[in-house]
Amino acid sequence: MTFECYSQRMLNPFRGSVNCVRYRSADAVTADGVHWDIYVSNDGLLEDLADDQGRPQVSDIRFGAWSQAHGLRRGPIHPSQDFRRMERLGQRLYEYLLEVHDQVPYPFLDRIELWLLDGEARPLVLLDSALSPDELDRRQPLRWLTGRSCRRSFTSAAAQPLGIDATAAGAVADYLGAYINDRAGPSTAAQIFRRLEDGSGRGLGGINLDAALAHRTLAAAAFPATLLDRTHHDAVHRQLIDDFIRWQAPWQLLLPAFDRDTRAAFERHARHQPLKLAQLYRLYPSIVDRQIIDAARVEARLRQTLPPHRETTEPVMSTFYIELGPEPTRR
Repeated sequence: MTFECYSQRMLNPFRGSVNCVRYRSADAVTADGVHWDIYVSNDGLLEDLADDQGRPQVSDIRFGAWSQAHGLRRGPIHPSQDFRRMERLGQRLYEYLLEVHDQVPYPFLDRIELWLLDGEARPLVLLDSALSPDELDRRQPLRWLTGRSCRRSFTSAAAQPLGIDATAAGAVADYLGAYINDRAGPSTAAQIFRRLEDGSGRGLGGINLDAALAHRTLAAAAFPATLLDRTHHDAVHRQLIDDFIRWQAPWQLLLPAFDRDTRAAFERHARHQPLKLAQLYRLYPSIVDRQIIDAARVEARLRQTLPPHRETTEPVMSTFYIELGPEPTRR
């Protein structure tokens, strides 16, 4: 097996991406292009299992954490034959990581996508993505989440006309989440698509999906580039959604599909969240206005010298962070 280098989105809600280097059952992952975590799973346990037993979970070991500034910090060492085999995989991956870490961002290969559909069976919001169909969780709840960060800091000019008390913690985010999930209609359904090189999507079935739609093909224009539909709403709700997508600008800039003008606009919006921009800019596929990015990085460094409090502390999200769950999830 050869080494693979790829990116994958972190979803529901969209909150960034991970860049991955994979070799057999070993993975090195980063969410900022600087700090890498290296894990190895005990895939030897799978060798005697029948194919029809489903996708079992196997144990992982943390081989270590690496950054160019601090070098490799090893994880715990276990005296066992399994561990020694896993250790060799981790070492080989680590040596390759030293050669390719500065080539981020890697291409997005998570082309298997699970879209929540609106009441007209159109793609509404992206819930999940994977490299292959068998990696997609088909048992997940069909509900879009706004996320904790959104509840802490998102607001919108649409709050007043919508009758939302913007001073109440999380009120604007909660309204947005309820509205989007209501757009899915009374019979909530999601569809799995394989996205092709031209951006179109070929149906691979779904969850609670009308059988007549299971294998349809949709053109690229049917899939929102921002991962959340902006077009099929009244004016005030479109304002709400557009404000949310602008608030997401530091993460939206990770996506490769935007033209130069759209990317420049997102850079201007991301400038208002300098800490997030500063931790992610190394993973942007291109930068239109380097002055804006550099100014945000300078401001981020200045903020980081201040005493920590809610407005100035925006820690880098863990690679295995999950929005509303108690346990880490492998990506």
